Amino acid sequence: MRLQSVNTVFKRELKAFLVSPSAYIVITIYLALTGWFFFSTFFLAGRADMRSFFNLMPLLFSFTIPAVTMRLFSEEYSTGSFEMLKTQPLTSADIVGGKFLSALAFIALMLVPTLAYALSISFIGELDWGPVIGGYIGALLMAGAYCAIGILASSATRNQIVAFILSAAVCVVLSLIDQLIWVLPSGLAGVLSRIGTAYHFTNVSKGIIDSRDLVYFVSVIFMALYGSWLLNQEKE
Repeated sequence: MRLQSVNTVFKRELKAFLVSPSAYIVITIYLALTGWFFFSTFFLAGRADMRSFFNLMPLLFSFTIPAVTMRLFSEEYSTGSFEMLKTQPLTSADIVGGKFLSALAFIALMLVPTLAYALSISFIGELDWGPVIGGYIGALLMAGAYCAIGILASSATRNQIVAFILSAAVCVVLSLIDQLIWVLPSGLAGVLSRIGTAYHFTNVSKGIIDSRDLVYFVSVIFMALYGSWLLNQEKE
């Protein structure tokens, strides 16, 4: 993987995101949903924090991020532009890395307007910025994991809808697995809950940066991107 080549793909894909009307539709829907759910419960909770906002994030990301990533490889395959891309001095690792970073950068841009929620709360009451900063760090880590999963799904099919369904299904399971295993013995449930992203995201969003949570997210990102690399190697 060469940084200059990765940067070339990154700028190409980020530009494609920024000129795409569908990308702004995704952003609008995401901000509308987060704003509605956050402010509809904020005054009822009576707390000057962003806990309700971050609690929603795993599930909302499970649908938002697959909608962003579903086209990254599927569209290239269906239009034949992937073959043209491969004629450039780019390796599969360069392409996967550049597309991953562009998707993550786009999600980071999507989160920027939500900083207004924190600023609004800080004017109303005394906001503890530690959990807020931890929450955004956790959000970027989780976004990285979901972007990598979305890219893997997009690498596996030429159909964007199929890619969305596959990645959304995996992301939803990872987000809700701790709520789906309550019928299991406590020991087994405790182990399985650690497979889910919500468990590790919640830890980071409390402002506690634990190396185990970082290793979890980095591992998911690496495995999904490695799978994408293998799938694209087969198409060379």
